[in-house]
Order: sequence, then structure tokens, then C-alpha cells
Amino acid sequence: MAEPIDNRARSQARATETANGVARRALPVWHYLATAALGALNTLSFAPTPHGGWLEIAIFAGFYFWLTRTAGWKSALFTGWAFGFGNFVIGVWWLYVSMHDYGGMPAPLAGAALALFSLYLGLYPALAAAVWSFCAGHARNGRADDIPFSPTWHGAFAFASAWALGEWARGYVFTGFPWLSSGYAQVDGPLAGYAPIAGVYGVGWVLALVAALVTQALVRACALKGRPFADAPAAPARRRGAPRAAVAMPAGVAVAAIAAGMLLPLVPWTEPSGAPLNVRLLQGNVKQEMKFSETGTMAALDEFQQLITEKPADLIVTPETAIPVLLQDMPQPFALAIRRFADSTGTAVLFGAVGGTITPEGRVVDFTNSLFGITPGKPGLYRYDKHHLVPFGEFVPWGFRWFVNLMNIPLGDFARGAPVQPPFLVHNQPVAVDICYEDIFGEEIARTVHENAASPGILINSTNLAWFGDTIALDQHLQIARMRSLETGRPMLRATNTGATAAIDAHGRVIARLPTFTAGSLDVRVEGTAGFTPYVTSGNNTVVAISLLMLAFGFAFGPGRPGRGKTPR
Repeated sequence: MAEPIDNRARSQARATETANGVARRALPVWHYLATAALGALNTLSFAPTPHGGWLEIAIFAGFYFWLTRTAGWKSALFTGWAFGFGNFVIGVWWLYVSMHDYGGMPAPLAGAALALFSLYLGLYPALAAAVWSFCAGHARNGRADDIPFSPTWHGAFAFASAWALGEWARGYVFTGFPWLSSGYAQVDGPLAGYAPIAGVYGVGWVLALVAALVTQALVRACALKGRPFADAPAAPARRRGAPRAAVAMPAGVAVAAIAAGMLLPLVPWTEPSGAPLNVRLLQGNVKQEMKFSETGTMAALDEFQQLITEKPADLIVTPETAIPVLLQDMPQPFALAIRRFADSTGTAVLFGAVGGTITPEGRVVDFTNSLFGITPGKPGLYRYDKHHLVPFGEFVPWGFRWFVNLMNIPLGDFARGAPVQPPFLVHNQPVAVDICYEDIFGEEIARTVHENAASPGILINSTNLAWFGDTIALDQHLQIARMRSLETGRPMLRATNTGATAAIDAHGRVIARLPTFTAGSLDVRVEGTAGFTPYVTSGNNTVVAISLLMLAFGFAFGPGRPGRGKTPR
């Protein structure tokens, strides 16, 4: 007898593969395409979208639901990989601008490099999804039917822990690239209050937990009413009259977690300290394509001499390498003009330039990307050397010299500064400085605040984002800086070449900002803070320890452990 048409269609839609004698569903291609599209949509959660944290919760709930449709660790891994690729290829597309528009790399090669890098970054959510599958009992539940995984409490906590560990690993492996960590989208979202406690990865942990619990509540609500959510199984008849607690409890915990995140900013983790400082943040708007040419260098020197000496302040800060020459090669008229201005007006000046060490033979070695500080009335210079260097820009990873040679970028191998360096003193107020994307590594900023004998009360980031043109990278970086303020309870000041030059208060709020791609100065009055947030004290140890313990517990005692029954609870 011929197979009925509907059964034949169902068997084609649910093609199976056999592993160890257990039938598993083979997900259709559209499942992975839809997940990749969802990851691409997640870019809208981040700056410049206002209050994108709410959107991110909805997107992660959808992502978790797609994960629960998988039937084992392999399909979970590829689902996570698809989401990650979509998220990164759209979220960091501005890397193409630096490689092609400014680096001169052919468009096909730049596009291919972006795609390959996004595939690499996608490995971290992929591995997180696979770990979730194992530790939630999903990959080991021994089911031989075609019923998808049903969201459970166990799965929700496993998802939160695996996700947080995946993002943490992405911030460390191969020097780390934690850009677009999920917690950043919550700076203006409902979960920002967790940042001073557990940092950006802790915020991501809570985000993943809330999203999983929302999915669990929706699936259970539909199942209890006998109307399956997508292809989720309906509840057995004997359970349709069960208490609504199966829906109310996960929904209630999700709502409570959101409410706590919105109330936690009321906790005074730090307190004002020291006299307020009048600070001028300079934005040169020097075009990247001419910055290192002889003509561009002279123009930059003239522009910044004028900007610095325009009027006094307690502190004036320039962007990264605003003076694009080796310190020893700085023209004497420029150096004398800045020194005379500082001494005569009582103005401290922080300027970006290239550092180096002169050997007894007179050679300059160990070039550094540095900030130098002039203290009025005191000889000598303060110096901060960048510690966390940019791969392919400030150092060349082993085996990738050929890739760097494809670009016309006048940067190479720089020496690293110490992980923790003394702050710059401005009227007895310790100021911690960092350069470029060093501020995307929250634990390093927290370590500087915690381990210095004179704990800095103000954070300053000096950077040059002209490499990325007029793209979302500028707003994304500002959002990252705001997270550092939330984590440390310190105001953050940013001096950039093209934007976003801004002042952020100790609560992560932007209190002043210059328009992008304009030359000028931003005058702000800022007061430092004292005291340590829990994150400054413990760094990422809290979220990493909790995640590892929960995953270990889940793997050892979860519903998929042999002998605990076939159906996840």
C-alpha cells in the first residue's frame, strides 16, 4: 500500500540520522538560516539603538527556542554557530572598512577575511550551545523518538552558564576579542544593574537565564492548553489540569530578575572623592589617510598646538597618537609651546605619541603606543605604554605576516607596557588611562583600579577610530566605555580623533558629547569617586566560578545522566 501523502511529507521533513542506534532528527536548512538571521538581527540590540536591551531579551528567547528544537549536541553546535556568524558578520562589518578603505586590501579579500573572522568568532556561541546540550541532559537523554527537547529549569541555568563561559573565553583566547559581548546591549537595558556585581559577562549570564525562562514559560503555557508552541509537544492529558505553577514560576523568576536589574542601580557602590576637575577633551578629526604622511603630521602638530593652548583647564587630553611622531622626534617649538602653556596656566596635559627606548648606540628600539603627561611646574613626563595590543595593527600574530603585507597600514610590532601602571596625578586626583580598545577588557580596567596604591577615581580612554569611518563602531565603542563606568563606579572620559568624544558619569550615563567628524574640544567638569564595586574586587571570577559549578553539577546530576530516566524533567 502506498504511503499516505501527509506521512510521506512528514518523513521527508523529519529526516533522521542514526547514531549508536538512536534515531535523531535532522533539522532542515531553513532552521540554521533562520538562526543566522536572528543573530544578524541581534546587531540592532547594540548601540546606536536606544534601549536595545529589551530587544535583546526577545532575540535571545528566540535563539534559545531554536536551540531546544535540536536533537543532540551536533545540531546544537551548528545552531549556535549560525547565530554567532550572523551576529558577528553584521555586528563588526566595519572591520571591512579598515581593511579595504584604509588598508587598501582588495574588496574580495577583505570580504573573505571578515567572513572567516566571523566564522571564528561564531565558534564560541557554537561551543556554548554544544556544552549546554550536554549539561542540560539534552545530548544524553537517550530518546529514540522525534520529540524535541522541552525547556526546563535545568536547561535554563545550563544555558546561562555555558553562554557566559563562551563569551568569557572569547575575551581571552588569542589575546581576546570581547566586542559585542551580549551584556553591552544592556547598558540602557533592564539588566544594567548587575554590571557592578559581576561585570559584562555576569550581565550576559542573567540575560541568557531570563531569555531561557521566558521561553520555558511560553512553551509550558502552550503545552498545558494543549496547543503546542511550534512543534513542541502538548502536555499529556493527565497534566493539562496541573497547577499553573509550571508557567508562573519561570515567568515570575524572569520578571524578578529584570526588576532586580532595574533596582540595583540605586545601590551606592562608590562615593564622590576629591575636588571636581575641569577637563578639556580634544577631537582633532585628522583624516586617517593623511595622518602619517609628512604633510598630515605637520598639520596635526599645528592643529593640536592650537587646540591645547586655546584655553587652560585642570587637564587637557588628546586622542591616541594625536602627535604622530616618535617622542624624541617631536619638533622643539611644539614641545616648548606646550610646556610653557602648562607651566604658566597650571594645566596638566595628556598627549598621545609614539614612545621608544634609545640604545647606547643611539638606535631607537621597543616602540610603544603611549600617552605622555605634563604636570605643571614639574620636570619630566608621565608615561603610559599600551599593554593590550591590537592583533595585525600593533603586533603581527605568528604566521600572519603575509596578511598584514596585503594592507597599507603603517603599523607593526610594538612593545607592551606593564599590565598595571601607575595613574597620572592631576591636582592629587589619580587618573587611570588606557588606549584604544584596551577598555573592552573590563577585568584589566578593574585590576588597575583595585591594585594601584592610589586607586584612580577617574578613567580616561584615548583612542582613534578613524580606521573604521562613519560606522556603528563609534557608537559601539562608546557603549563599551559606559559599561566600564558601570562596572567600576568611575566616570569615564573619552578623547577620540573622529568620535565619539564624550564624558560618562559614574553611573554610565553620557553627560556630554561632541558631534562626530568635527574638530574641537569638549569642556566638562567631572568629580572622581572612591570605593570598590564587587566587580572591581573579584573581577570575572564570580561569574566564571558560578558557571563552572553549575555546568559540572548539571553534567553529573542532570536529567540525561544514565539511570535517571529517559525524559528530561
